[in-house]
Amino acid sequence: MKSLAIVSYTIESVNSYYNQIKSLFSDKITIKTYTLEDLGNYGDSEIKADVLLFPSYHLYKQIKSKVNKNTELLFAHRTISKSGLDTIFKLDEGSEVVLIDESPEMAEQIISIIYQLGARHIELNSFWTSNADDFDKFIILGQSDYTPKADKEIINIGNSLLDINSIIDIGMKFDLLSLLDRQDVVRSYKEIRTANFGFLKILGLTNSRESQLDILMQNIDAGVIGVNNDGNIFLYNENAKEIVNKEQVLNKKGSELFPEIPFDYTIESLKPVEEKIIKINGYDVVVSVNPLLHSRKMYGAVAIIRRYSDLEKKEYMLRKKLIGKGYTAKYNFDDIFGESDSITETKNIAKRMSKSNSSILITGETGTGKELFAQAIHNNSLRKEFQFVPVNCGAFPESLLESELFGYEEGAFTGARKGGKPGLFELAHNGTLFLDEITEMPMSLQVKLLRVLQEREVVRLGGDRIIDVDIRIIAATNKNIKEMVENDEFREDLYYRLNVLPLKIPPLRSRREDILGLVDYLKKSFKSDFILTDKAKEFLVNYSWKGNVRELRNCVEYLVNLGLRIVEEKDIPVDYSVKAFDNKLVSTEQNIIYEFLEQAGNNLKKYIFVLEELMSGGRNNQRLGRRTLSEIAKNKDIFISEQEIRTILLNLEKYKMAEIYKGRSGTVITEFGKKAYNYLSME
Repeated sequence: MKSLAIVSYTIESVNSYYNQIKSLFSDKITIKTYTLEDLGNYGDSEIKADVLLFPSYHLYKQIKSKVNKNTELLFAHRTISKSGLDTIFKLDEGSEVVLIDESPEMAEQIISIIYQLGARHIELNSFWTSNADDFDKFIILGQSDYTPKADKEIINIGNSLLDINSIIDIGMKFDLLSLLDRQDVVRSYKEIRTANFGFLKILGLTNSRESQLDILMQNIDAGVIGVNNDGNIFLYNENAKEIVNKEQVLNKKGSELFPEIPFDYTIESLKPVEEKIIKINGYDVVVSVNPLLHSRKMYGAVAIIRRYSDLEKKEYMLRKKLIGKGYTAKYNFDDIFGESDSITETKNIAKRMSKSNSSILITGETGTGKELFAQAIHNNSLRKEFQFVPVNCGAFPESLLESELFGYEEGAFTGARKGGKPGLFELAHNGTLFLDEITEMPMSLQVKLLRVLQEREVVRLGGDRIIDVDIRIIAATNKNIKEMVENDEFREDLYYRLNVLPLKIPPLRSRREDILGLVDYLKKSFKSDFILTDKAKEFLVNYSWKGNVRELRNCVEYLVNLGLRIVEEKDIPVDYSVKAFDNKLVSTEQNIIYEFLEQAGNNLKKYIFVLEELMSGGRNNQRLGRRTLSEIAKNKDIFISEQEIRTILLNLEKYKMAEIYKGRSGTVITEFGKKAYNYLSME
């Protein structure tokens, strides 16, 4: 930190100057104080300071030997206080007064100041050029060794003060003009009378304009850094300080402090730099630089900087206002009811998937809660603060779906909204786009969706502007999408883009232990307390529930509206032609079935085919081998290879559903296999 040494004749004047400087520059300057008497005891040592402040050249000459030749010098512009001037104005007109100061030079300076301030009703004389014995009235500034001892009238107008010129000089020497807050300067000089009227008037006008500019700079929601033609910083608002985290930058080279900001390019080329992303303090910052030109004259350049994350949040808030509150995810994983192993494992997998940004493909029968899982995944992800935008691909005709997804410019087609409309890809920026019934998307749109997933950019219909989007795609379907790919009904490349993280939602019949708990959960949501008989409970647990949780919900809602206190089996609104599962499975058998379903996956139909043929062979006392089963499949136009049949038979044996005999003795179905077949054939 630079240091300033104040040298004066008396301790009172030294302290007066010290207090003024300290109040304005706080602890930004190290201040040392010396009186002439102090320096008399200083020996031959030099005063150690970067800048020396003297009240007069006369004093400097007396201590010149103690001043280092590299030390900068300031000679004070002095003035008097308002109260001191008021005291002088109270003197009788025509009074002859002697002014006493520490040197002839200093006395003449103060006399000229007093006259310039308007006190011309008295005759002022310098102590150094007058005969003191001829006068009765003396003006002193604070204390003085020259005060008359005789019976004279002494008028003390207080210590002299540093005029505003000296304060500005000090600010310049220490690069601290930015600390001279305009209000503080004006407040400090309310009690000080300056003779520099022109400067004071200009300061008043400038302060007014600069205060308005300061208010604007501090309220603008961006960082602003301005440099002059020499590349030195003259403007630096609070937002810029917060973003770049640097103090004391004024009057320093902008290109050296902030090499990432292209100030030099703009000053040299007179060309603006449009918004670009740079790194400052590890943050992505968006910066633009524009030349300061007026009347074809260059005055420097100004940079506007914003943290990229702040810009993204602002854009998000604007989007949120634009689209309202419709696109939010309401459900979390706690809203997904069930304690069975299958649903618990599915939730655990989904939670792990939520932390990724990769695309998710959710498969499952209708009514299993695919959108519920999609919303829970979004709300458990890093994108939860942004939009969750669902779109049902089967609910729109092709042309309308395209305009909904991609948006359009004004005039893109007949009936297009004036001003255009942003698409759902744009509205989901930084959030999640949920494409339900993805298999209903037309092939032509599948191509465009694939491009969005690859390039992360969209172009509105009728437009040519590329819009960058950062979205996560969650797609869902209740169809066998893999089979559709094999039949050329869905693009293979898009399937693999979507199926990065596959999530299969188990049907309700594969987690029967959750059924009665779900009934109680749904009863509470409908504020009902009906009671199920044991027969009704048994029927609900063993019913096939083709519509899954949605069908169960409809069933409960129906029972609630019946208003019955006791619900019997006959009251349950289901199709009784769909027979409930007669062969009851014990708990251990149910667990084996649930585990088997996970193993079978999309090949479940092939397993059921093999079990059915083993059942048929058992009725005829036949053991069937894989070659025989392969021939039967071929005759029934079922595509299943002999190797696949071998794998299926091994898995059926693993789950106790079949028994394989050695050699060419074939395979037979077990009793548990028969029960499993009856259960699975209802799916």
